[in-house]
Amino acid sequence: MMVGVTDTEQGTVETGPEWERDRIDFRRSEAGGGVDLDDAAGVAEEGPLARRFAELTAGLLAAGTVAEALQRVVTVARSVIPAADLVSITLRAPDGTFHTPVETGTEAAELDQEQYRSNRGPCLDSAREDGPAMALSGDLGLETRWPEFASAAVRNGYGSVLATTLLPDARAPRLSGALNLYARKRDAFGDEDRDRALLLATHASLALAATEAISRSALQEAQFRTAIASRDVIGQAKGILMARRGLSADEAFDILRRTSQDLNVKLVDLATTLASRPTALDGEHA
Repeated sequence: MMVGVTDTEQGTVETGPEWERDRIDFRRSEAGGGVDLDDAAGVAEEGPLARRFAELTAGLLAAGTVAEALQRVVTVARSVIPAADLVSITLRAPDGTFHTPVETGTEAAELDQEQYRSNRGPCLDSAREDGPAMALSGDLGLETRWPEFASAAVRNGYGSVLATTLLPDARAPRLSGALNLYARKRDAFGDEDRDRALLLATHASLALAATEAISRSALQEAQFRTAIASRDVIGQAKGILMARRGLSADEAFDILRRTSQDLNVKLVDLATTLASRPTALDGEHA
């Protein structure tokens, strides 16, 4: 019988009887001691779920940086957990702050940021060392644990969330994190999705432990360059508004901020548009 295929932003999601049989066989193999990595080629022929995890394992072993390894985890998560519309990873920095190094869509990073701003949310609960291994909400419209995040998620059309802890490094400063899954549907994540999320989080934790020593500085440098680029383009946009309208720097930034909120676009994206098309905001008033 043929396997169904559903298009996603990250490729295709295989569904149907073959996928279901493979899921059962894969869970049996896990219960019996797991997959022999030396026989990955044989595992890859047994079914789509086993094949995806075999490919993920091989990819993580080949990854040269933390960012590359984590990007592979979130990409595979979209494939093996079809209920997830967005996937991201939260990491805790040495100073205790949280950031999102990889995600499958800008909305995922924005939902994470809402939690960082309010200092509460499922990804923070799971990323804290003393937090739960998994934080789940099947109806964010009724959620009271994280009111700011829940309100933002519902406002953007998301009804469910599942966050699974990434195991902290055994060495100081024991940085921790979380794998975050967002779904538009309510009650989107079942027991099988939770099992797969836990397995993916384990893969991500191992990847972090294996690559952290050689690539943490590279990840920090990449994030620093992104921050600098964002600051520069926002500065250009402010300069355009100041020159065209005779505004102060604060007034120009306020227009950018308010327009970003009104149009529901990221500030840096709006600034990039204005930098390339200086007349783009001529209809906006101070």
